[in-house]
Amino acid sequence: MNSTFKLKEPNSEKETLIYFRSYFGSENKNFIYSTGEKIKSSEWDFENRQPNDLNGRTKRAENHRSIKRQLDRYTTFFLEIVNRYKNIGEELTVDVIRQRFDEEFKKVKVKDDFFRIYDEFLEEKENDYSGNSISKSTKDRYDYNKKLLEEFQEKYKLKFTLGNFDEKMYNKFLKYCIEDKDHSANTVHRNVGLLKTFLYWALNKKYTYNNSFINFKKPPKFRTDEVALNYQQVEEVNKYDFSKNKRLERVRDLFVFGCVTGMRFGNYNRISKQDIHGDFIRVIDLKSKTKNLSIPINSISKSILEKYEYHLPSITNQKMNEYIKEVFKEMKFTEDIKKTMKYGDELVDLKSEFWERISSHTARRSFITIMKNNKVPDKVIMSYTGHTSLEVFNNYYRPSEEDKVNYMNEVFK
Repeated sequence: MNSTFKLKEPNSEKETLIYFRSYFGSENKNFIYSTGEKIKSSEWDFENRQPNDLNGRTKRAENHRSIKRQLDRYTTFFLEIVNRYKNIGEELTVDVIRQRFDEEFKKVKVKDDFFRIYDEFLEEKENDYSGNSISKSTKDRYDYNKKLLEEFQEKYKLKFTLGNFDEKMYNKFLKYCIEDKDHSANTVHRNVGLLKTFLYWALNKKYTYNNSFINFKKPPKFRTDEVALNYQQVEEVNKYDFSKNKRLERVRDLFVFGCVTGMRFGNYNRISKQDIHGDFIRVIDLKSKTKNLSIPINSISKSILEKYEYHLPSITNQKMNEYIKEVFKEMKFTEDIKKTMKYGDELVDLKSEFWERISSHTARRSFITIMKNNKVPDKVIMSYTGHTSLEVFNNYYRPSEEDKVNYMNEVFK
């Protein structure tokens, strides 16, 4: 799509406005926009549609060069908008290009509001009746990301919009996450993914035509040294006497149930009699909301189900993560564990006691590790856990030092 410039009154002896002009064939309309720049027609190059090229350092020559720089801004911005529309396969209209020019050159207040639209995005994701609504844990992550963006904006006294969230702003946001918030590479990777999901949604909704975020590069993930229990440790936890503390006993039972079924906490936290079919637990995977899981009942999971008459205790994930640490602390799981984290390009070794590293998700990681150590095929384990990606699945496997020694000795007898 071509563009050019024209004088408002080409025959006037006085200075006249310079207009930007482009023809929109699909609408059979001319887009004409005042640049605010003025020039005498005698100083205008009608053939090349620009100010006369004057050499030297005279005031007139400097003024012509200044006008030309400003006109170049219009041409560059126009081509940028045209190319964005080609990339998203949408037709650019005169009304839209006028709005974009007003925002860019007249500094008209952008109609969209970043966080209002973010809230609309979340509301739609929560209430997607097609079966793709987000889980509570995912909603919590999006809420945290919104808070993070608000804090970033406040700290640097910014006012970003969908239109101005460009690569420069993005890099500043990364710097804030890493240097100010001390986020690990994995946390930044996840949060950038959530941000890009929102920006893609806004682009598809036509709340913005700024697609520069497509080229935002997520920092690579870094595998951290998370802990997993072996079978002997699971048995030890299961047999520990918590009869004097019913709160910890219920939390322990839930955790062990996760260790011997491989289910997500959100699934096994709500198991009831209606989910039991013969020798199987049959539920819909909490994350996908479409995949049916069929998990055989074993002696340990059966005893826990019977203990609670097939209605397992209900507790929030936040409280579960808090209380399960108490369980392991009371059981004296206090050995030091090293955890390597990546902050930007820096590797940092952190030390903590074993019980501090336990969470509800440790149960799922322990199940996968125990099954793999017993040479159960990956496809069988994945049918229990609901994983569809082998790469994601293998991230859960955490062989202990003892496992490594045993495997080495088994091969090299």
